[in-house]
Amino acid sequence: MKFILITKDIEMVSEAKQGFHPSDEFSSFESWQEALDASEGADLMFVDLLATLEEPNKIAGYENFAMAKMGHEVAKGVPLVLISPPDDYELDFMAGWPNFVFANVRRPINYKIFRRASTWV
Repeated sequence: MKFILITKDIEMVSEAKQGFHPSDEFSSFESWQEALDASEGADLMFVDLLATLEEPNKIAGYENFAMAKMGHEVAKGVPLVLISPPDDYELDFMAGWPNFVFANVRRPINYKIFRRASTWV
């Protein structure tokens, strides 16, 4: 299986590395553009919503990511798991598209969440 994580949180990357089976292929990216381009053959993509923001508390960066993913020839078919911001993190608003998010997980994120998610595909 091939898993991709988009985040700028090094602790989350560490938890993901522990959560996936050693035979799985796992890549993490701070840049969602690079992640989309590396998504060939991916079974599941995780995105930390905070890593997509261009300005703190402004959802526009996540919307840019979403539009790019939906229009990307390869990445558009990869199921997406959204990692929500902390409960106390304020966003100006939240938009959604039907069938865009495969699953939504809440913080805190640990290796067990990644291990469980790897069984979803």
